[in-house]
Amino acid sequence: MKKIINGKMYNTETATVKGEYSNSYSVSDFKYFEETLYQKKTGEFFLHGEGGPLSPYKEVLGDSGATGGEKILPLSLDEAKKWAEEKLTADEYIAIFGEVEE
Repeated sequence: MKKIINGKMYNTETATVKGEYSNSYSVSDFKYFEETLYQKKTGEFFLHGEGGPLSPYKEVLGDSGATGGEKILPLSLDEAKKWAEEKLTADEYIAIFGEVEE
């Protein structure tokens, strides 16, 4: 997916995958979603998420409900670290951001 946000290009095909997360629901469940943390060649982070009609990535269809969708969200370094703390293992976090204090 490609998206221009605030004059900057975000492209899942040219960025590097740093981490992945999916919730505990089945892919066929309307609440299912998955997120992928990417890092651009410039060092910037962004999140690509997609999911069903009851997920954070739904697309609202006016008064007739919602459908599944996908979004790209630019992240600051602190936001990327927070996402990784919540969604990845300690080893995965360290592989991306380096060692942290005990």
